[in-house]
Amino acid sequence: MAVVLDASVTASWHFPDEEHPVASNALDLVRREAAVVPQHWWFEVLSAFLTGERRGRLSETQTGEALNLLHQLKIEHAPLPAQVPVLALARKHGLSFYDAVYLELAQSRNLPLATLDRELAAAAKMVGVPLVGRPA
Repeated sequence: MAVVLDASVTASWHFPDEEHPVASNALDLVRREAAVVPQHWWFEVLSAFLTGERRGRLSETQTGEALNLLHQLKIEHAPLPAQVPVLALARKHGLSFYDAVYLELAQSRNLPLATLDRELAAAAKMVGVPLVGRPA
């Protein structure tokens, strides 16, 4: 089964001080199965890597290795979502539009969500979206 993968989990794979069991479980799932991500995921991930470089947390070589890993994984980029359901989720749960897109994608595809974002995880629980590596 595929998993909806957010940028917080993806970035944590490449920052040693951000290791987390949820992220490790998600990586195992994505390696075995696949991931689905919204269109903006790639920009969030690359922005995190570039910020990591600027702060001395990643080298250019490490960023290249991270990108190589991501290109080897089965990651499907979902089409743009309908804005009305995403706006409704964002308003109801106090999420950014970006985070609400992850939630809507997981909800509409009936897939578990891999996130380290507490607010997004809480909203997922409220709408019945299962979370990777966390109890239901």
